[in-house]
Amino acid sequence: MPHPPHRPDHAAVLAEVRAVRRAGVVRLRGLDIPELSRIARERLGTPGELPGLAVERLLRDAVAGIGGGSLQTAAEYTLGLAQGTRDWPPADRRRRAAEVYGVSVERFRKHHEVMVLEQITEQVLGLTAADGDSEEDGSAAREATDGPDAPAPDPHHLAPAHRVIKPRVHDRVVPVTLHVHSVDLLRDVDVVVSPSNTYFALPAPYKASVAATLRRAGARTDATGGVVEDRVHDELRDWAARHGIPGRAALPGTVAVTSAGAMAAQGVRRIYHLAVAVPRPGTNDYDVQPADITRAVDRAFTLLADESGRHDPPLTSVCLPLLGAGRGGLPALESFGALWTAVEAALARGAPWDVHLVMRRQARADLVERLLTGRRP
Repeated sequence: MPHPPHRPDHAAVLAEVRAVRRAGVVRLRGLDIPELSRIARERLGTPGELPGLAVERLLRDAVAGIGGGSLQTAAEYTLGLAQGTRDWPPADRRRRAAEVYGVSVERFRKHHEVMVLEQITEQVLGLTAADGDSEEDGSAAREATDGPDAPAPDPHHLAPAHRVIKPRVHDRVVPVTLHVHSVDLLRDVDVVVSPSNTYFALPAPYKASVAATLRRAGARTDATGGVVEDRVHDELRDWAARHGIPGRAALPGTVAVTSAGAMAAQGVRRIYHLAVAVPRPGTNDYDVQPADITRAVDRAFTLLADESGRHDPPLTSVCLPLLGAGRGGLPALESFGALWTAVEAALARGAPWDVHLVMRRQARADLVERLLTGRRP
């Protein structure tokens, strides 16, 4: 009978990732990092390969899994994975990572660096979970396919970009569709939720956030890609003017509504902008409170119920990303917990909505599926 796979301890892996941060990847060979070495050997090791190279490849895969943006860039500088930084002293790498967020080195060390290292650890553990059952007997895996202990997908095959899961909400089973891709690839979803700061100021369209991506996707462009009409931005600005809040902050949990602009051609009809990020004066940082996420999502469902019948055909579907899990700094688990509290409450009241969730990383989709179905990694 095969032995159960070893499950790495989160605290142990985090401690070793911290050790790599201090030493940099150039000194991996001399580090005491047994958990990372074992994971790299079992997952990526090839005969004759030096252990340090396998660990570096593991860390590069983990950082790449963050999905871009400031968080990934800061992670690359933090570990010395960015081009030309392998031999940088830890203080120089920390200073450059702090510049990515536009904060002081001390502020980065106390807040952002903690988030960065935890996200790297989460990705390492996510890669491990994806491989966890790969050595089990094939027939046993097939027998467990439909059970609660079904093995993770084969890491050598592409994971599905769409999956329908069926969590039980009170006394009924409710299908939820998981989209594992960028939000601008959504099709035929009536309402897409977008996180916003309390000023409803959209980020520049070239950035990687959900709000920036929706702004870019909703714009009308010419044959060269130049913006002819910044539709989502302009409508959100007009909404703020109509409600008397241009230039001042709305209360966290406020929901603003715009059309989806050019995304109407994809069957997306509305964007609900949820004010969940509170800017810190004089910095580039935000504070996101889970209670504000729950409140905003609950208001979005109330608004959907009010708006639905005024459209032809009625609005019936809504898609939500993880709110506050990017620049807001919330762990994915905490973000989803706050979001799902409101979704579950709406569904428990008998709401008829077709619920979709969108995220760019397979590891997060796996986490959400396990949370909603009770399946273990």
